[in-house]
Amino acid sequence: MRSDESLARAEELLARLEATRVELERLSETQDAEKALDVLGELVDLSRAVEEELQRAKRHAEAESDAPA
Repeated sequence: MRSDESLARAEELLARLEATRVELERLSETQDAEKALDVLGELVDLSRAVEEELQRAKRHAEAESDAPA
């Protein structure tokens, strides 16, 4: 996977992260604590996945810049 593919994947994950954040906000209005905890866990997982993709993109970009032309 190239750095641009990792960045595209990170963007997709960020979109899911935002949608999940909106869901959590909606749940705060209903005060459904159990569901909110589930969604909060999903936010944590998505955040980690975004970080992993960004780190992968960084490694690929560094490898591409170090590669002979």
